[in-house]
Amino acid sequence: MFDPNNFYGYVPTLAGGIIFTLLFIATTAYHAFQLSKARCWYFIPFVLGGIFQIIGYICRLVARNHLNSVTLYALQSVLILLAPPLYAASIYMVLGRLITYLHAESLSLVRVNWMTKIFVAGDVFSFLMQSAGGGMMATDARDTGSNIVIGGLVIQLLFFGFFVVTAAVFHIRITKQPTSKSQSEKDLTSGQGWKQRNWVTILLALYVVSALILIRSIFRLIEYKGGFDGYLMTHEVYMYIFDAFLMFIAMVAMNVYHPAVILGDGKAGRALASAYSEEVPMSAA
Repeated sequence: MFDPNNFYGYVPTLAGGIIFTLLFIATTAYHAFQLSKARCWYFIPFVLGGIFQIIGYICRLVARNHLNSVTLYALQSVLILLAPPLYAASIYMVLGRLITYLHAESLSLVRVNWMTKIFVAGDVFSFLMQSAGGGMMATDARDTGSNIVIGGLVIQLLFFGFFVVTAAVFHIRITKQPTSKSQSEKDLTSGQGWKQRNWVTILLALYVVSALILIRSIFRLIEYKGGFDGYLMTHEVYMYIFDAFLMFIAMVAMNVYHPAVILGDGKAGRALASAYSEEVPMSAA
């Protein structure tokens, strides 16, 4: 039964809130540094996603003493829900820039000049639905809000699934029909092991982050389908395992294999020096 004196159904954990607030502060701060150094403005949404996570988990910490606060409940729900769509927006833009960088537009399943528009449009629609639904969950229309969030998550999953297919098809095609740019870069960085930074590692990082976001979104979909009295919704530990932890790993993965190492500012700018002080002497197409 819904308790108007406690929107959560439990008291948010102090340890979990503190740990993930600090973890997201650390990875977001490093992303902000990488962003400013490379001037890769296509990664601004990703950094904003990290900021959303930080504020969201701070709100959960404060809410421990204000379990019936509509404002705090709405803020933490909306901000934590909306961080992954922001990550996705940057990921969509990275793939388009990577294809252009490799001079491989003809190998793309979706025309490059439409790719970002199509995927980001779907992402924005999903973002708005989850935002509206998340806000409504702190009102008397919480069930309606939950259904709207579910709709937003379904749209996000559909567009993100199509994005993964698009990336995989491109990967297969360029492996079979390498461009001179893709081949020379692989040759240049061969033998560097796990320190290797080239278009292949960027694609692999995109796959990893995409898989993490997909798992998280499926979890959220099942969670909301179960209702506010459902097992997942009333047991906070699962949110930390299948949302907070997975999204932290996604952010760290992009810290380590940051696309700006190869793509620079995504136009014709300099590339970001890798964490191992190994400059990759390549310019974006």
